[in-house]
Amino acid sequence: MSTLTLKDGTEIFYKDQGQGPVLMFHHGWPLSSDDWDAQVIFFLQKGYRVVTHDRRGHGRSSQNIYNHTIEQYASDAAELVEFLDLKDVVHIGHSTGGGEVIRYVNKYSNGRAKKAVLISAIPPVMVKSENNPDGVPIEVFDNIREQTMNNRNQFYYDLTFPFYGYNREGADVKDGVQRNWWRQGLMGGIVAHYDGIKAFSETDLTEDLKAVDIPVLVMHGEDDQIVPIENSAIKSAKLLKNGKLITYPGFPHGMPTTEHPTINKDILAFITE
Repeated sequence: MSTLTLKDGTEIFYKDQGQGPVLMFHHGWPLSSDDWDAQVIFFLQKGYRVVTHDRRGHGRSSQNIYNHTIEQYASDAAELVEFLDLKDVVHIGHSTGGGEVIRYVNKYSNGRAKKAVLISAIPPVMVKSENNPDGVPIEVFDNIREQTMNNRNQFYYDLTFPFYGYNREGADVKDGVQRNWWRQGLMGGIVAHYDGIKAFSETDLTEDLKAVDIPVLVMHGEDDQIVPIENSAIKSAKLLKNGKLITYPGFPHGMPTTEHPTINKDILAFITE
């Protein structure tokens, strides 16, 4: 197992595979780098060097109970990039990982980032407020907190239905995909997951989006039941200086898994432009 001990003592698990142009993937809540398997093997076979990591408190990284913020996640990613001396990197983030990517690129990349991809991502900000009136009500996130604290084992399985669109009529429900999500979730620490809810729902990344000038691809499913498209991708694309938006009719939040042939093809087209 490859691990990096960060400045604060947290151990971050990572996978560094292949040779060639560098892609770095940032996973969503409450998962791990394993969630990128469909992308990892595809891009390795295309001749890329692929780096993934388990966010602090998640997967095989230390179950650290402190500093679960988008700011810290981005800083952690920067330490890993510098440790591996990665350059001209394309950073690809799903959901919470998309917030991590845009903060990293804006504040910590130091010229090492070439392009970015935001998939089903949380920016600009999810929670409803006076400044974000069409956001998701805070009560939704309070319920996720309550379920994570008191009913995590069952909740993590139940959440896979809207996550993958398996609650839609005619859906091709794959129990193995659900079990793999559940497995990844329960590998992580409950405190990290609980605190991470505030991070992914309340962090305002508007100014990060405005500041980033490298090319950014925004990809979002039109039937995303976890991060509604109108309050996320549509707004993000308008805020970016050099953004490109692709939306997918009927695709769910977990489309990197359920729709990976399409998603991988579109990522490849963007990074080779």
